[in-house]
Amino acid sequence: MSDGLKNKTLHALFWSFLERFGQLGIQLIISIILARLLLPEEFGLIAMMAIFMAGAQSFIDSGFGQALIQKQDVTHIDECSIFYFNILVGFLAAGLLCLSAPWIAGFYNQPLLATLTYALSLNLIINAFGLVQITLLTKQLDFKTQLKVSMIATIVSGAIGITMAFNGFGVWSLVGQSLGSNLFRIILLWFFNTWRPSLVFSFDSLSGMFAFGSRLFASGLLDTVFQNIYLVVIGKLFSPMALGFYSRAKELQQLPVTNISSIVGRVTFPVFSSMQDDKPRLKHGLRKALTMLVVINFPIMVGLAIVAKPLVLVLLTEKWIPCVPYLQLLCVVGMLYPVHSINLNVLIAQGRSNLLFRLEILKRILIVIAITVTYRWGITAMIYGQIATSFLAYFVNAYYTGKMIDYPLKEQVFDFASYLPISAVMGVGIYSVQLVTFSNNITLLLSQIFIGIVIYGILCLYFQSGVFMEMCDMLFSRKSIIFKAKTQVK
Repeated sequence: MSDGLKNKTLHALFWSFLERFGQLGIQLIISIILARLLLPEEFGLIAMMAIFMAGAQSFIDSGFGQALIQKQDVTHIDECSIFYFNILVGFLAAGLLCLSAPWIAGFYNQPLLATLTYALSLNLIINAFGLVQITLLTKQLDFKTQLKVSMIATIVSGAIGITMAFNGFGVWSLVGQSLGSNLFRIILLWFFNTWRPSLVFSFDSLSGMFAFGSRLFASGLLDTVFQNIYLVVIGKLFSPMALGFYSRAKELQQLPVTNISSIVGRVTFPVFSSMQDDKPRLKHGLRKALTMLVVINFPIMVGLAIVAKPLVLVLLTEKWIPCVPYLQLLCVVGMLYPVHSINLNVLIAQGRSNLLFRLEILKRILIVIAITVTYRWGITAMIYGQIATSFLAYFVNAYYTGKMIDYPLKEQVFDFASYLPISAVMGVGIYSVQLVTFSNNITLLLSQIFIGIVIYGILCLYFQSGVFMEMCDMLFSRKSIIFKAKTQVK
C-alpha cells in the first residue's frame, strides 16, 4: 500500500472511529435512560417489527450504493439516476409496508403493531433521500462530515425520545426517537454535503450497475431477513417481554460488534475496491484489517460476557436481569462476526456479488436448520445454534477468500489465534475481581473494566503484538501517522 493511500486510509479510520464510537456513546446513554423509563415488553413490540422494517429498507438500498463505491468511473448521471430510483422505491416500500400492517399485527396477535407500522413506514421515505449523499461521502472516505451528522441527529432524536418517555408516551417514545433520528440525519446530510441532483435520469446507468447491485441487494435482503429471523421466531413463540429481554441483550452485544465491523468495513471496502487488481496489496490490506478487528473485538466480547451481570444492574436496573445469560452467550456469537464480515468485503470489492449471493443462501440454510433443531428447547438453545452457525459462516467465507487472494483459513487463524489466549487470561483476571467483596455494583464494574484493560495491555506489550503496538503508536505518538494524514488530506 502506497504511503498516500495508507495515510488517507488511517485518516479515514480515525474519523470513522470517532463517528461510530461518538454516536455509540450517546446512543448508549439514551438507551440506558429509555430502558429505565420504559418496560421490556415495549421494546419487544418494536423488536417484532425489526425484520419488516429492515427488509423494506433493503429495497431502498438495492445494492446500488455499494455499486457506486465499487465502480471506478461514476458519472453525475449515474448518481442522479440512483437518487431518483431510490425515492421511487422508498414510496413503494412504505406503501407495501402499510398494506401489510394488519397482517403483521395479526401474525403476532398484537393489534397495536398495525398503528406502529404506519408510523414507522415514514422512515423508508425519509431514508430514500439520503442514500447517494452518504454513499459519496463514504467513497471519498469523508467520515468527518458523517461524524457531525450522526452526532447531532443522535442527540436531538434522543432528546425527543426521552422527553416523550418522561411524559408517558410509552412505546411511542421509541417511534419518535426513530423518526427524529432519520429525519435530522437526512436534513443534515443535505446541509453539510454539497452534492445536489440534476434533472437527469438514465435507465442505461441503472442497468449498467444492475448486475452487480442486484446481487448485492439479494444478498443484503437475505442477510437482513436472517439477521432478524430470531426476533420473529421468539416474538411469535414467546411473549413480548421475553423478546424484550432477548432484543436488549442483542443490542448490547451488537453495539461494539457491529460498530467495530462498520468502522473498519466501510473504510476498507472503498480501499479494497481501489486495489482490486493488485492481489498481493489486497491480501496485505485484509491481513492488517482482520488482525486489527481481532485485537479490538476479542477482549471486548470476553470482557462483556464476564461483566454482563453488574453491567445490566448498573445501567438498566434489576428489571432487565433476565437478559444477562442471553448477553453472555451472544458474546460468543459476536467474536467471529467482524472477522467473517471483513472477508465478505474482499468478495464485494472484487466484483464477485454472484459468489456472495450463493454464500448467503448456503449460510441461511444453516440458520434455518439451527432454528428448526433448537427452538423447542427455548431461547438459550437457539443462541447455541447461533454460535454454531457463526463459526461455520466464517469457515465458508474464509475458504473463498483464500482461493481468490491466496489468504487461506489456516493462515488467517494463525495471524489472529494468539489474541484468543491473551483475551482468555484477561477474562480470568476480570472474573477474579468479583471474588472480592465490593460495596456496590458500580465499583465492581469499574474495577473489572480497569483490571481488564491493564491485563490485556500488559500481555500484548509483553508478547510484542505488532498490530497492538502500531495502534498504540497511532493513538499516543505526537507524530502519529493519523494526524499526518489529516494534514495531508486537508
